[in-house]
Amino acid sequence: MGAYVARRLFFSIFVLWGAVSVIFLVLRLVPGDPALILLGPDANPSQIAALRERMGLDEPMLVQYAIYMRDVVQLDFGTSFRFGTDAMQHVLDHVPNSAQLALTSVGLALVIGFPLGIIAALKANSVVDRIISVFSLATQSLPNFWVGIVFILVFARGLQILPSYGQGTWQHLVLPSITLALPFLAILVRLTRSGLLEVIHEGYVQTARAKGLRERVVIFPHALRNALIPVVTVIGLQFGALLGGAVIVETVFAWPGVGRVLIESISHRDYGVVQAAILLIAAIFVFTNLVVDLLYGYLDPRVRLAG
Repeated sequence: MGAYVARRLFFSIFVLWGAVSVIFLVLRLVPGDPALILLGPDANPSQIAALRERMGLDEPMLVQYAIYMRDVVQLDFGTSFRFGTDAMQHVLDHVPNSAQLALTSVGLALVIGFPLGIIAALKANSVVDRIISVFSLATQSLPNFWVGIVFILVFARGLQILPSYGQGTWQHLVLPSITLALPFLAILVRLTRSGLLEVIHEGYVQTARAKGLRERVVIFPHALRNALIPVVTVIGLQFGALLGGAVIVETVFAWPGVGRVLIESISHRDYGVVQAAILLIAAIFVFTNLVVDLLYGYLDPRVRLAG
């Protein structure tokens, strides 16, 4: 197990290096001069040249990359051009907001989607199963931005019972968390149903029934544990995606999370903040993937992580 974890951590370094290298190139290949964006169209050439020199944009690309990688190793992404604060600290200040939204969304999806998937599997091909399947297919097909806008029009503008943007009370969390949870809920329902149906006819389940165990005992400790492996994968990856930045939902509801900060920083060419946010998101994905792989060994002893 220790060798497996060390190997995964070693390869994770290359994943993070690739992520920060790609964003470095993309930001500098996108048309537009960040110095001109910051100073505005009324700036004269000397002011633009002075700001470019201060930002290090007058250096050759390879020199910029070498300086950039040196700073990345030290977790120093410089100062935000827009706010004048430490870039990484500016991103970290918004992580609790994204974590709050992600945890609430995952919690809603688990509380609703997991039982619905079990019910659909136990009542396969029944009317209940068809209703749950149609519901999950519909919620997975609806785009987040459309659902968010409809929620705002109905609950915020029409009924006026929930706020449509910002953060403050628990009411501000309701609409964005439900909007973010719906696609994950649908995936969870379908995976739980298919996974449970796959293992429910396995030999060890039939043996448990032959021993006279109650159906509830057969399903939950025996069948469900083995059906959880693909579900755990989705939960881990989805949580990483949500925590890393639910860009669309955070933008629609003006939720002050990492995703919204990333979009605003890209539009303003705030290099330091964008690079810090990308590194943080990549690190979250790597960490969640590692946790998911380790959970495999607990859920299914046949998975030999060290091999």
